[in-house]
Parts: sequence; structure tokens; C-alpha cells
Amino acid sequence: MSGPRFTALAASLPSTVPFVGPEVQERARGAAFAARLGANESGFGPSPRAIAAMADAAADSWKYGDSESYDLRTALAEHLEVDMNSIVVGEGIDGLLGYLVRLLVGQGDAVVTSLGAYPTFNYHVTGYGGTLHTVPYRDDHEDPDALLTKAREVDAKLLYLANPDNPMGTWHDAATVQRLIDGLPDGCVLCLDEAYGEFAPDGTLPPLDTSNACVIRMRTFSKAYGMAGARIGYAITHPELAAAFAKVRNHFGVSRIAQSGALAALQDQEWLQSVLTRTAAAREDLSDMARQAGFAPLPSATNFVTIDCGEGVDRAKAILDSLSQAGCFVRMPFVSPQNRCIRVSVGKERELNLLRVELLKQK
Repeated sequence: MSGPRFTALAASLPSTVPFVGPEVQERARGAAFAARLGANESGFGPSPRAIAAMADAAADSWKYGDSESYDLRTALAEHLEVDMNSIVVGEGIDGLLGYLVRLLVGQGDAVVTSLGAYPTFNYHVTGYGGTLHTVPYRDDHEDPDALLTKAREVDAKLLYLANPDNPMGTWHDAATVQRLIDGLPDGCVLCLDEAYGEFAPDGTLPPLDTSNACVIRMRTFSKAYGMAGARIGYAITHPELAAAFAKVRNHFGVSRIAQSGALAALQDQEWLQSVLTRTAAAREDLSDMARQAGFAPLPSATNFVTIDCGEGVDRAKAILDSLSQAGCFVRMPFVSPQNRCIRVSVGKERELNLLRVELLKQK
């Protein structure tokens, strides 16, 4: 019996995923993690209003979700002061990245990103046959000038920048990002990943401008809003590019439950502010314990802290393995020189206390 006839591209791809989930690791180790601090989720959870809205919507889960996410897009448009036709809702930023790459990237098309930046973006580019061109970080920051130079050099169709950045937690101010936007070569679309934008200090995000069809900004309910498991995010862009998503997206990909929860979460800005306050305090606590253990925490505008272990990848990997064995799930960057670090998400006091005990053992 013959097997499936994969496309040449699919057959050439390695059997890898961008991230190995904590549940997968728990099954491999035969025990649950006591401190889940590796996936940049919000341990503070969603708004109670969002939880109630999702519970109410569960009774109607026999229905498909609204294929246009009309109510949520209307609310987002009002909140952001943009036209609702400039907003696309999708299955988290990961899903939206896949659609964007599908729209823009064909076999051999040039795409520019930072070496060691968000690997799920790379996964989509490779999966559609694009050619990745990378530039190194500079002082643990993505390098907008180098990204722009490379985009011009290779005639890139798509350029990716996360601000604030994952995995380093660093950020650029709005003026720097605006210079990148203003300098884009003709026909190059900038994907500005703002998943951590709610955590960033004032002056980090440029004002929204949906008049430029070559800029798309992606945001999510996974991080500050605490709804990572619901898989819902959104993009803000020119109406022409937003409309193009309808050609390729899964029109019923965002569930009724997720849409209801996101709408309620957006309407509870008081809860969001409380999460931001608790995140800032936990981030400072993480930084303090890193310093107590003799390590160097990087400044962060996210819900995680990247910790410089100081002695290269072997030392960082040993610390990560030790923490994992003790029940603390954390991650580390994949690429040198960033892989001298570990990356730890903020968490509740109980989790941070366990981490403190184990981290101090590494001193």
C-alpha cells in the first residue's frame, strides 16, 4: 500500500514544532510542574467578567462563532479609535501570522527577521516556502537599522519585529519604530508584533495609523488579558490588507466562547490595570531574586524576565534542567549569544517562592 503523497515542500521540512508545550514535558518527566513559569501566560487569570461570559457562552457552543467577530471588532474599533474594517480577529497572533505569511510569501520569497526572534513566525515562513534572512540582535535588542538594511538588500516582501521583544523582554521607543516604518522599501510589509504592548512603558508604541497598507500590528488576549487558552488575537492594518485575510483565513476558526470572553475582557479595563500592577511587582521580585542568586536580569517591558546566567549556553542549560527537575517550568532563548540566558514568566507568590529557593541553589 502506498503512503500519502506529500508536497515536495512538506516532505522536505523537519518534524519540529516551535515550542514543546509544558504538558508534553510533564508527560515526559512523569510529573506536573509546581511552578508554570515558562510560557508567558498570565497566572493571574482572565477578568472574572470574561470567565462568566465564557461560561454563559458555553451553553451556545453548539453554534459556530460569528464568522466576522462583529461585536468584538466593533468594540475593539471603539477602544482603539480606528475603523472596524481595519481589524482582523484570528486564532491568536500565531494564527494571524500564518494567514499573513500565506497572503504574502511564496516559494523563495525573501523574509527578514532577527536571529533568535519569535520562532513561530519562522515556522510559518518555512512552511510556505519562504526564504528567511536574519540579522543579529544588538545589545540584546532587535536591531531596526540592520533589519531595514537587510530588507532593502534582499527585496523582502515581509519584515518582522516584535516590540517589546520575545525572548529578551527589551524594547524600542515609538520614535525608533516609526523610523523603521518610514524607511520601509517599496512593497515590503512590516509585521509589528505587539503581543506584550500592554506591559510596555508609555512612549513604546507608535500611534495607530491605518492609512499605511504596508504596516500590520498584531495584538492578543493571551498575555495581559490572561486568555492564552482561548486562542484569540487581532491585527490592526489598512482596510485593504485586512480584507485580504478573508481570502485565506478559517472563517469559523475563533469560537463563540473565545469571542464572548474577549469582548468581556476588553470591557473590564479595571481588571487589566490590576494585572499590569501585579505583573510589574512580580517582575521586580523576579529581578531581585536573580540578583540575589548572582545573575543579571535584563530590563523588561513584558510579563517575563530574561536572566543572564553569565557563562554561556552550557551554564544556562544546566540551570534550566535543574529548575525543571525541581518542578519549575522555564525556557531559554534558542540562539547565541541570547542562549546564555533563561527566560522566566511572572507568576503568583507561591510559584515565585519555589523558584527563589531553587534559583539560589545555583549561586
